[in-house]
Amino acid sequence: MVKIAFLLPEQANIATLESARQGFLAANQFLQRRGQAPRFQVSLLGAAPQVRLEGGRIQVLVDAVLADDQPVDIGISPPLLGAIPEAVRGNGALVEWLRHHRGRGGEVASLCVGAALPAAGGLLDGQRAVVHWAAQSDYGRLFPTVHWVSDRVVLAGKGIYTSGGAFSAAHLVLHLIERHADRDTAIWCAKYFQLDWSRHSQLPFAVFTGHKAHADDVVRAIQDHIEGRYAERITVESLAERFLLGRRTLERRFRQATGNSVLEYLQRIRVEAAKRQLETSRKTVAEVMYEVGYSDTKAFRDVFAKYCGLSPVAYREQYGGRAAEAAAGVRR
Repeated sequence: MVKIAFLLPEQANIATLESARQGFLAANQFLQRRGQAPRFQVSLLGAAPQVRLEGGRIQVLVDAVLADDQPVDIGISPPLLGAIPEAVRGNGALVEWLRHHRGRGGEVASLCVGAALPAAGGLLDGQRAVVHWAAQSDYGRLFPTVHWVSDRVVLAGKGIYTSGGAFSAAHLVLHLIERHADRDTAIWCAKYFQLDWSRHSQLPFAVFTGHKAHADDVVRAIQDHIEGRYAERITVESLAERFLLGRRTLERRFRQATGNSVLEYLQRIRVEAAKRQLETSRKTVAEVMYEVGYSDTKAFRDVFAKYCGLSPVAYREQYGGRAAEAAAGVRR
């Protein structure tokens, strides 16, 4: 059997942990109904026999404690609640266990922002790792030696698995079931839990707000200018002239403060504006395109798909609602 240990940090999101745990148990049930032996042995592993969550409102008994030093095949880190730096500091024993487990050849998986624990242990250094799109910027600052991405749902390689989004963690569970049992079992679990296993990107769900929690007041003013006038023709040169900066200085300071180039920032602000109009208005895609600052249909479609993972028409069909669906059929 494949021995799976769900780590139980003090700040664990127990809802996501339990959903993932149930996925492996359901796989065992399916295998048994087919006359096969269960494939997964699932346990909860903590630093203490009892872990208090949600300020003590929830108390969970673990199956094993770190001191038992029981070997497992896969150690899974669940999502964390609250401030990540404090959560990492408060779970140093689990971070050390992950480092030791990996050193013994064990596999490591993380669910959504649970990637903080293996990252803190250096297990993701130099690698691409998935995290929830809303946490990507913060994780980039906290763990700069990891290449964080949010355009994927699951990344797997060399015994390390990461996933994005609390509910997207189920896709990682399906991946592990397929790898360690078989595809038929994974497909059955996807159907049982009514999961769209075909989805491979977080981009359709991402909302770009722009990072402003930095100390560069000039860059913040440039961000405000872009956000207020995104439909106008904006260039790096015009911004440099307006804010009395050299072009290279502006680009360097802007990227350092926001994590984006000026062009990327402008494009993402325009795409967010387009998404809002496609969600709520009856305007045609062409009308939306012009209102957010584009005049070339192909350029608009390409930029929209780059940051959203869907075409403007597909996005409207998925999120537009009844009020906008009528407009979607006007021009495609």
